[in-house]
Amino acid sequence: MKTVRILNCRLFYLLACLGYIINTNAQAPIKIGVLQKGRNNAITDVAGVLVGQKTLITGDSIRTGVTVIMPHGGNIFQQKVPAAVFTGNGFGKLAGITQVKELGNIESPIILTNTLNVANAINAGITYTLSQKGNEDIASVNIIAGETNDGYLNDIRGRHVQEQDVLDAIKNAKPGEVEQGNVGAGTGTVCFGFKGGIGTSSRVLPKALGGYTVGVLVQTNFGGVLQIAGVPVAQELGKYFLSDQLNNPVDGSCMIVVATNAPLDARNLERLAKRAFMGLAKTGGIASNGSGDYVIAFSADTSIRIPYNVTQKLYTTSTVFNDDMSPLFMAAIEATEEAIINSLFAAKTMKGRNGHTVEELPKDKVISILKKYNRYQP
Repeated sequence: MKTVRILNCRLFYLLACLGYIINTNAQAPIKIGVLQKGRNNAITDVAGVLVGQKTLITGDSIRTGVTVIMPHGGNIFQQKVPAAVFTGNGFGKLAGITQVKELGNIESPIILTNTLNVANAINAGITYTLSQKGNEDIASVNIIAGETNDGYLNDIRGRHVQEQDVLDAIKNAKPGEVEQGNVGAGTGTVCFGFKGGIGTSSRVLPKALGGYTVGVLVQTNFGGVLQIAGVPVAQELGKYFLSDQLNNPVDGSCMIVVATNAPLDARNLERLAKRAFMGLAKTGGIASNGSGDYVIAFSADTSIRIPYNVTQKLYTTSTVFNDDMSPLFMAAIEATEEAIINSLFAAKTMKGRNGHTVEELPKDKVISILKKYNRYQP
């Protein structure tokens, strides 16, 4: 037993040195926005929402994975959720987008992975849905599967994310804390020229404004000119797009998933999704020509789920008025901005395919910059 423990400690130390250990509780040392964070500062602060992840790190070239967001823990096909998609820049592969736009709902897990594994993600989503009790007779299902390209660090042509990996992530989906950084679909990603990854955050409205929660999860793989809470971090570091033509490529993609327990219809969810994109802009992202930037927004409120089998002719719900949307808009902006920054603070330096290395955000330098602008908040 002693020998096993020693080996485990040595393995942990080795992985830590290589930058593969995930800092699950990493949060940006700065206050972003004015609204209150949720308990876990995660998308799972929205009641019923689950997140599952599978990370694949093998040899010197496999640096990828899958992240799954479950709108609720029941049969999603039988109890669909209102949803919308906003396309910031469409150079990407988001499967299932047209049916969401047409019908205004989601009927599957939301699966994030790398560009060349979207097909396997769809197959896994189909397998999962067909296996659910009550779905024995269904002959069609719309799977939502999105991606970013992790080919700089990962052997993307090997298409290493298998159907079983996605099913494992679905099976392991849970509420509570969400791992961030070099994990799941964010394992091999790059953001603002630094190591990117999975990030999450949430905001809770005051009770007088409904007390609703908005949670966001991001897969960051894009570029621009990094700002943190308005502080020109990239300029201070001298590392940003166009500062050096060989530095900080901006093409990649960003997947943004927004969840709320506010009872919203598809129209107002699309409006919410548009505001989340403003959160990306506040970090300095530019939605470059080669970037696929999408926002998927859904309501997890149980009162407005859309049943597959119905007996009545009318779908009757109560939803938030347009005039009451502004606080939710602000929550989405703040949570998206912080989720992106959290992905950077959680990520660790990683070496991958062809010896490529992507350094983590230099946190000590960034903290010094934040202090210089009186924005540091430990």
